[in-house]
Amino acid sequence: MKEELVILVDKEDRVTGQMEKMQAHLKGVLHRAFSVFVFNSEGELMIQQRALSKYHSPGLWTNTCCSHPRPGEEIREAALRRLQEEMGFTCHLEKAFQFIYRADVGAGLTEHELDHVLVGYCNAVPAINPEEVMSWRWINLDDIREGIRKDPNQYTVWFRIIFDRFGRYIEQNKLNNKKL
Repeated sequence: MKEELVILVDKEDRVTGQMEKMQAHLKGVLHRAFSVFVFNSEGELMIQQRALSKYHSPGLWTNTCCSHPRPGEEIREAALRRLQEEMGFTCHLEKAFQFIYRADVGAGLTEHELDHVLVGYCNAVPAINPEEVMSWRWINLDDIREGIRKDPNQYTVWFRIIFDRFGRYIEQNKLNNKKL
């Protein structure tokens, strides 16, 4: 298996080095990541259920896709690559915001990420990669909010954190009225 490197950063997103991905998660070192949210023309969000073979958070629901840029790879370029690899399509992506979070994801692993959140608009039917994604669906934001309230453990920890911030972003930017 090829070693995957993540980009280590400081709180201002300045590169401080590189580290093997699993080591970064074992040590809880701050590194660069991205999370993609794709909406359809009805204002619904495409969410995915992570494959059971994922090394952490298997079987949980999360945003359209997320990952880490490779050293030398721009955020948008990396996000488009992973969207294609996981969901089988791409679309135009716009940066929404970025923030830092730290969360225990089980198995002795910690996500400590400076996460760049990107938004896209598309009515695509994904061709999911079963090694990455078990299922997917379009869902309205109120249903997600209610699902997280009723049973937060069916969603990834980062999705719950981002969704709280994302709701404020949506309100500020009237995202639900955006047209394809």
